[in-house]
Amino acid sequence: MTIDPAGDLARLIDMVIRKRLAEACVAFPCKVLSFDESTGTATVQSLFQLSEQAPSPVQNVPVTGHKYRMDNGEIKKVPHMLEPGDIVFVACADRQIRDTLQGAVTQPSSQRIHDRNDAVIVGVMPCSLSDS
Repeated sequence: MTIDPAGDLARLIDMVIRKRLAEACVAFPCKVLSFDESTGTATVQSLFQLSEQAPSPVQNVPVTGHKYRMDNGEIKKVPHMLEPGDIVFVACADRQIRDTLQGAVTQPSSQRIHDRNDAVIVGVMPCSLSDS
């Protein structure tokens, strides 16, 4: 048997890269556990179970809203309403977002990348929109 150090190193690097990519959170469906209408934030739990334990809840997840210009020129702001049990789609920001939620350009105060703590609810899944 021939030893191939370069091949072993390539496999090790590939394994490390795959592990880091698997740890990155990009987007995932969640169940709403609670919703605070006054702050527009929810506590959610991922519907992807990637280990033996149930996924930990993610707290204080902001919910996006919409703004529309009506025919008369009036701007209508529409915050989303959630209920416990709703299924939502969550996206995780590339970097820490807490400091940006006031609308100012800022450098992230954390080195987090694609972390669940930087999640935003971007919509309600169709199964939670039906009347049945």
